[in-house]
Amino acid sequence: MSISPKRLGMTLGAFAGLIHLAWSVLVALGLAQGLATFIYSIHFLSGMAPKADAFSPGNAALLVVVSSAVGYAAGWVIATIWNKTADAK
Repeated sequence: MSISPKRLGMTLGAFAGLIHLAWSVLVALGLAQGLATFIYSIHFLSGMAPKADAFSPGNAALLVVVSSAVGYAAGWVIATIWNKTADAK
């Protein structure tokens, strides 16, 4: 079965973009610090206290665009590798 690289790229790109958009909203609402601290603690990390900076619309837009592009690229690569290996017999 073949996977469309474009479709998987769009799916992973949208997912990565939405996750980072949600993070940007948490930063804008001042709720990100607690989540960052929690995430570090459940990974057994201490001594590297994370600090969420002040919200910047430009940084938020860049974060969403870059993470969407990386998600698209990852989906495209995964589907391409899948198609090459699944068809090889």
